[in-house]
Amino acid sequence: MLTHTGRAEAREVALDCCKALTGHGIVVRMVAEEASDLGVEPGDYAPALELTPGEAGAADDCELALVIGGDGSILRAAEITHGTGTPVLGVNLGHVGFLAEAEPDHVDSTIDAIVGRRYTVEDRLTLDVRAYRDGELLMRTFALNEASVEKAARERMLEVVVEIDGRPLSRWGCDGVVLATPTGSTAYNFSAGGPIVWPGVEALLMVPISAHALFARPMVVAPTSLLAVEVIARTDGAGVLWCDGRRAVDLPPGARIEVRRGECPVRLARLLEAPFTDRLVAKFDLPVSGWRGAAERRGERDA
Repeated sequence: MLTHTGRAEAREVALDCCKALTGHGIVVRMVAEEASDLGVEPGDYAPALELTPGEAGAADDCELALVIGGDGSILRAAEITHGTGTPVLGVNLGHVGFLAEAEPDHVDSTIDAIVGRRYTVEDRLTLDVRAYRDGELLMRTFALNEASVEKAARERMLEVVVEIDGRPLSRWGCDGVVLATPTGSTAYNFSAGGPIVWPGVEALLMVPISAHALFARPMVVAPTSLLAVEVIARTDGAGVLWCDGRRAVDLPPGARIEVRRGECPVRLARLLEAPFTDRLVAKFDLPVSGWRGAAERRGERDA
Protein backbone atom coordinates (compact mmCIF):
# COMPACT_ATOMS: atom_id res chain seq x y z
CA MET A 1 0.00 0.00 0.00
CA LEU A 2 1.35 3.40 -1.04
CA THR A 3 -0.06 6.62 0.37
CA HIS A 4 0.26 10.34 -0.28
CA THR A 5 0.86 10.97 3.41
CA GLY A 6 0.96 14.74 2.93
CA ARG A 7 -2.84 14.80 2.77
CA ALA A 8 -4.88 14.28 5.92
CA GLU A 9 -7.74 12.62 4.04
CA ALA A 10 -5.33 10.21 2.37
CA ARG A 11 -3.87 9.25 5.74
CA GLU A 12 -7.35 8.59 7.12
CA VAL A 13 -8.37 6.45 4.14
CA ALA A 14 -5.06 4.55 4.27
CA LEU A 15 -5.54 3.65 7.92
CA ASP A 16 -9.09 2.46 7.21
CA CYS A 17 -7.85 0.32 4.33
CA CYS A 18 -5.00 -1.14 6.37
CA LYS A 19 -7.33 -2.06 9.22
CA ALA A 20 -9.92 -3.60 6.88
CA LEU A 21 -7.43 -5.60 4.80
CA THR A 22 -5.47 -6.98 7.74
CA GLY A 23 -8.80 -7.78 9.40
CA HIS A 24 -9.51 -10.09 6.44
CA GLY A 25 -6.15 -11.79 6.94
CA ILE A 26 -4.49 -10.07 3.98
CA VAL A 27 -0.87 -9.10 4.52
CA VAL A 28 -0.28 -5.41 3.88
CA ARG A 29 3.22 -4.20 3.02
CA MET A 30 4.15 -0.54 3.52
CA VAL A 31 7.28 1.54 3.24
CA ALA A 32 8.47 2.17 6.81
CA GLU A 33 8.60 5.95 6.38
CA GLU A 34 4.99 6.07 5.20
CA ALA A 35 3.89 3.81 8.04
CA SER A 36 5.53 6.23 10.46
CA ASP A 37 3.68 9.14 8.83
CA LEU A 38 0.45 7.20 9.38
CA GLY A 39 1.31 6.54 13.01
CA VAL A 40 1.62 2.80 12.39
CA GLU A 41 4.20 1.02 14.55
CA PRO A 42 6.11 -2.14 13.54
CA GLY A 43 4.08 -4.33 15.92
CA ASP A 44 0.68 -3.02 14.81
CA TYR A 45 -1.64 -5.37 12.92
CA ALA A 46 0.86 -8.21 13.45
CA PRO A 47 1.42 -10.58 11.76
CA ALA A 48 -0.48 -9.10 8.80
CA LEU A 49 1.72 -6.01 8.39
CA GLU A 50 5.13 -5.90 6.68
CA LEU A 51 7.38 -2.83 6.62
CA THR A 52 10.12 -2.30 4.05
CA PRO A 53 13.00 0.13 4.57
CA GLY A 54 12.51 1.73 1.15
CA GLU A 55 10.72 1.54 -2.18
CA ALA A 56 13.19 -0.84 -3.82
CA GLY A 57 11.61 -4.29 -3.99
CA ALA A 58 8.47 -3.12 -2.17
CA ALA A 59 6.20 -4.58 -4.87
CA ASP A 60 7.98 -7.91 -5.25
CA ASP A 61 5.64 -10.90 -4.90
CA CYS A 62 2.65 -8.65 -4.16
CA GLU A 63 -0.78 -9.48 -5.53
CA LEU A 64 -1.79 -5.84 -5.80
CA ALA A 65 -0.44 -2.35 -5.20
CA LEU A 66 -3.12 -0.21 -3.55
CA VAL A 67 -2.46 3.52 -3.99
CA ILE A 68 -4.11 6.17 -1.85
CA GLY A 69 -3.55 9.48 -3.62
CA GLY A 70 -3.79 11.20 -6.99
CA ASP A 71 -2.30 10.52 -10.40
CA GLY A 72 1.16 11.53 -9.17
CA SER A 73 1.01 8.83 -6.52
CA ILE A 74 -0.10 6.29 -9.11
CA LEU A 75 2.82 7.25 -11.37
CA ARG A 76 5.10 6.70 -8.38
CA ALA A 77 3.50 3.27 -7.90
CA ALA A 78 4.11 2.56 -11.59
CA GLU A 79 7.83 3.14 -10.97
CA ILE A 80 7.89 0.82 -7.98
CA THR A 81 5.91 -1.96 -9.67
CA HIS A 82 7.47 -1.66 -13.12
CA GLY A 83 8.78 -5.03 -14.23
CA THR A 84 7.19 -6.94 -11.35
CA GLY A 85 3.80 -7.64 -12.97
CA THR A 86 2.02 -6.28 -9.88
CA PRO A 87 -1.22 -4.48 -10.84
CA VAL A 88 -1.85 -0.97 -9.51
CA LEU A 89 -5.24 0.02 -8.05
CA GLY A 90 -5.71 3.70 -7.26
CA VAL A 91 -8.10 5.32 -4.80
CA ASN A 92 -8.41 8.92 -5.94
CA LEU A 93 -7.44 11.56 -3.40
CA GLY A 94 -6.26 13.98 -6.08
CA HIS A 95 -8.02 16.43 -8.38
CA VAL A 96 -8.86 14.64 -11.64
CA GLY A 97 -7.40 11.25 -10.76
CA PHE A 98 -7.66 9.92 -14.30
CA LEU A 99 -5.58 6.84 -13.54
CA ALA A 100 -7.46 6.05 -10.34
CA GLU A 101 -10.21 3.45 -10.27
CA ALA A 102 -12.05 4.24 -7.04
CA GLU A 103 -13.20 7.28 -5.09
CA PRO A 104 -12.90 7.69 -1.28
CA ASP A 105 -16.67 7.21 -0.91
CA HIS A 106 -16.32 3.70 -2.32
CA VAL A 107 -13.56 2.38 -0.06
CA ASP A 108 -15.75 -0.35 1.46
CA SER A 109 -16.71 -1.79 -1.92
CA THR A 110 -13.09 -1.47 -3.07
CA ILE A 111 -11.90 -3.51 -0.09
CA ASP A 112 -14.59 -6.12 -0.78
CA ALA A 113 -13.42 -6.38 -4.39
CA ILE A 114 -9.79 -6.80 -3.32
CA VAL A 115 -10.67 -9.48 -0.77
CA GLY A 116 -12.83 -11.32 -3.30
CA ARG A 117 -10.35 -10.73 -6.16
CA ARG A 118 -13.18 -9.17 -8.17
CA TYR A 119 -11.11 -6.99 -10.44
CA THR A 120 -9.66 -7.21 -13.91
CA VAL A 121 -6.22 -6.13 -15.07
CA GLU A 122 -5.34 -3.98 -18.09
CA ASP A 123 -1.86 -3.86 -19.56
CA ARG A 124 -0.95 -0.30 -20.52
CA LEU A 125 1.67 0.46 -23.14
CA THR A 126 4.82 2.16 -21.82
CA LEU A 127 7.73 4.03 -23.36
CA ASP A 128 11.38 3.06 -23.37
CA VAL A 129 13.24 6.38 -23.16
CA ARG A 130 16.94 6.90 -23.86
CA ALA A 131 19.00 10.10 -23.96
CA TYR A 132 22.39 10.22 -25.73
CA ARG A 133 25.21 12.70 -26.18
CA ASP A 134 27.87 11.91 -28.80
CA GLY A 135 26.77 8.28 -28.72
CA GLU A 136 27.10 8.05 -24.93
CA LEU A 137 24.01 6.97 -23.03
CA LEU A 138 23.09 9.69 -20.52
CA MET A 139 19.87 8.17 -19.20
CA ARG A 140 17.60 5.23 -19.80
CA THR A 141 14.21 4.95 -18.13
CA PHE A 142 10.57 4.26 -18.87
CA ALA A 143 7.38 6.32 -18.89
CA LEU A 144 3.73 5.43 -18.50
CA ASN A 145 2.31 8.80 -19.56
CA GLU A 146 4.96 10.67 -21.52
CA ALA A 147 8.49 11.78 -22.08
CA SER A 148 8.82 15.50 -22.72
CA VAL A 149 11.79 17.39 -24.13
CA GLU A 150 11.53 20.97 -22.90
CA LYS A 151 13.54 24.16 -22.97
CA ALA A 152 15.64 24.72 -19.87
CA ALA A 153 15.31 28.51 -19.76
CA ARG A 154 12.05 30.39 -20.05
CA GLU A 155 13.52 33.19 -22.17
CA ARG A 156 15.06 30.84 -24.75
CA MET A 157 13.47 28.79 -27.46
CA LEU A 158 14.47 25.15 -27.94
CA GLU A 159 15.68 24.24 -31.44
CA VAL A 160 15.07 20.60 -32.32
CA VAL A 161 14.95 18.25 -35.28
CA VAL A 162 12.39 15.47 -34.96
CA GLU A 163 12.75 12.06 -36.57
CA ILE A 164 10.35 9.17 -37.11
CA ASP A 165 11.51 5.68 -38.07
CA GLY A 166 15.04 6.79 -38.88
CA ARG A 167 14.05 9.66 -41.18
CA PRO A 168 14.05 13.40 -40.37
CA LEU A 169 10.58 14.95 -40.34
CA SER A 170 10.98 18.63 -39.48
CA ARG A 171 12.93 21.22 -37.51
CA TRP A 172 11.12 23.27 -34.89
CA GLY A 173 11.83 26.23 -32.72
CA CYS A 174 9.54 25.44 -29.81
CA ASP A 175 8.96 25.24 -26.08
CA GLY A 176 9.30 21.48 -26.28
CA VAL A 177 8.00 18.18 -27.64
CA VAL A 178 5.75 15.67 -25.86
CA LEU A 179 6.11 11.98 -26.70
CA ALA A 180 3.15 10.17 -25.17
CA THR A 181 1.29 6.90 -24.82
CA PRO A 182 -2.48 6.47 -25.15
CA THR A 183 -2.62 6.38 -21.32
CA GLY A 184 -0.81 9.71 -21.25
CA SER A 185 -3.02 11.24 -23.92
CA THR A 186 -5.26 12.71 -21.20
CA ALA A 187 -2.28 14.21 -19.32
CA TYR A 188 0.44 16.56 -20.63
CA ASN A 189 -0.38 15.53 -24.20
CA PHE A 190 -3.94 16.81 -23.71
CA SER A 191 -2.75 20.13 -22.27
CA ALA A 192 -0.36 20.55 -25.21
CA GLY A 193 -3.22 20.15 -27.71
CA GLY A 194 -2.69 16.51 -28.59
CA PRO A 195 -5.51 14.03 -29.35
CA ILE A 196 -7.15 11.80 -26.78
CA VAL A 197 -6.46 8.17 -27.72
CA TRP A 198 -8.49 5.30 -26.30
CA PRO A 199 -6.36 2.97 -24.13
CA GLY A 200 -7.18 0.00 -26.35
CA VAL A 201 -5.40 1.68 -29.27
CA GLU A 202 -1.73 0.80 -29.55
CA ALA A 203 0.09 3.89 -30.77
CA LEU A 204 2.73 6.49 -29.94
CA LEU A 205 2.07 10.23 -29.99
CA MET A 206 4.30 13.19 -30.82
CA VAL A 207 3.06 16.69 -29.97
CA PRO A 208 5.06 19.91 -30.40
CA ILE A 209 4.64 22.61 -27.74
CA SER A 210 4.25 26.16 -29.10
CA ALA A 211 6.27 25.37 -32.22
CA HIS A 212 7.16 28.17 -34.63
CA ALA A 213 6.76 26.19 -37.84
CA LEU A 214 4.33 25.70 -40.69
CA PHE A 215 4.13 21.95 -40.08
CA ALA A 216 3.77 21.45 -36.34
CA ARG A 217 0.73 19.28 -35.80
CA PRO A 218 0.20 16.43 -33.32
CA MET A 219 1.01 13.05 -34.84
CA VAL A 220 -0.08 9.50 -34.05
CA VAL A 221 2.27 6.78 -35.24
CA ALA A 222 2.54 2.99 -35.08
CA PRO A 223 3.51 1.35 -31.78
CA THR A 224 6.52 -0.13 -33.59
CA SER A 225 7.85 3.29 -34.59
CA LEU A 226 11.02 4.87 -33.24
CA LEU A 227 10.64 8.54 -32.32
CA ALA A 228 13.69 10.74 -31.90
CA VAL A 229 14.29 14.35 -30.94
CA GLU A 230 17.69 15.96 -31.49
CA VAL A 231 18.59 19.20 -29.72
CA ILE A 232 20.36 21.45 -32.21
CA ALA A 233 24.02 21.78 -31.19
CA ARG A 234 24.37 25.41 -30.22
CA THR A 235 25.33 26.94 -26.91
CA ASP A 236 21.97 28.48 -26.01
CA GLY A 237 19.84 25.50 -27.02
CA ALA A 238 20.10 23.24 -23.97
CA GLY A 239 16.99 21.53 -22.66
CA VAL A 240 15.70 19.05 -20.12
CA LEU A 241 14.08 15.63 -20.49
CA TRP A 242 11.20 14.80 -18.14
CA CYS A 243 9.61 11.37 -17.82
CA ASP A 244 6.12 11.30 -16.29
CA GLY A 245 6.97 14.66 -14.70
CA ARG A 246 9.01 12.77 -12.08
CA ARG A 247 12.43 11.90 -13.48
CA ALA A 248 14.58 14.48 -15.24
CA VAL A 249 17.98 14.82 -16.90
CA ASP A 250 19.59 17.94 -18.36
CA LEU A 251 20.13 17.81 -22.10
CA PRO A 252 23.24 19.50 -23.49
CA PRO A 253 23.24 20.90 -27.03
CA GLY A 254 23.55 18.02 -29.45
CA ALA A 255 21.67 15.58 -27.23
CA ARG A 256 19.50 12.92 -28.87
CA ILE A 257 16.40 11.42 -27.25
CA GLU A 258 14.99 8.13 -28.55
CA VAL A 259 11.56 6.84 -27.59
CA ARG A 260 10.11 3.47 -28.50
CA ARG A 261 7.55 1.08 -27.06
CA GLY A 262 8.66 -0.35 -23.74
CA GLU A 263 9.05 -4.08 -23.21
CA CYS A 264 7.21 -4.10 -19.85
CA PRO A 265 3.68 -2.69 -19.63
CA VAL A 266 2.26 -1.13 -16.49
CA ARG A 267 -0.70 -3.13 -15.19
CA LEU A 268 -3.76 -1.25 -13.95
CA ALA A 269 -6.44 -3.01 -11.90
CA ARG A 270 -10.04 -2.20 -12.83
CA LEU A 271 -13.14 -2.71 -10.71
CA LEU A 272 -15.72 -1.71 -13.32
CA GLU A 273 -16.14 -2.53 -16.98
CA ALA A 274 -17.24 1.02 -17.80
CA PRO A 275 -16.47 2.29 -21.33
CA PHE A 276 -13.63 4.77 -21.66
CA THR A 277 -16.18 7.33 -22.90
CA ASP A 278 -17.89 7.23 -19.50
CA ARG A 279 -14.54 7.80 -17.79
CA LEU A 280 -13.89 10.86 -19.95
CA VAL A 281 -17.32 12.29 -19.16
CA ALA A 282 -16.92 11.69 -15.42
CA LYS A 283 -13.34 12.90 -15.04
CA PHE A 284 -13.69 16.01 -17.21
CA ASP A 285 -17.30 16.70 -16.15
CA LEU A 286 -18.37 16.87 -19.79
CA PRO A 287 -21.92 18.09 -20.62
CA VAL A 288 -24.03 15.29 -22.12
CA SER A 289 -27.53 16.52 -21.32
CA GLY A 290 -29.92 16.02 -24.23
CA TRP A 291 -28.39 12.71 -25.30
CA ARG A 292 -31.05 10.05 -25.83
CA GLY A 293 -29.06 7.15 -27.23
CA ALA A 294 -29.59 4.65 -30.01
CA ALA A 295 -31.88 2.41 -27.92
CA GLU A 296 -34.37 5.20 -27.27
CA ARG A 297 -34.32 6.25 -30.91
CA ARG A 298 -35.09 2.70 -31.95
CA GLY A 299 -37.98 2.74 -29.48
CA GLU A 300 -39.38 5.87 -31.13
CA ARG A 301 -39.21 4.28 -34.59
CA ASP A 302 -40.92 1.11 -33.32
CA ALA A 303 -43.73 3.19 -31.83
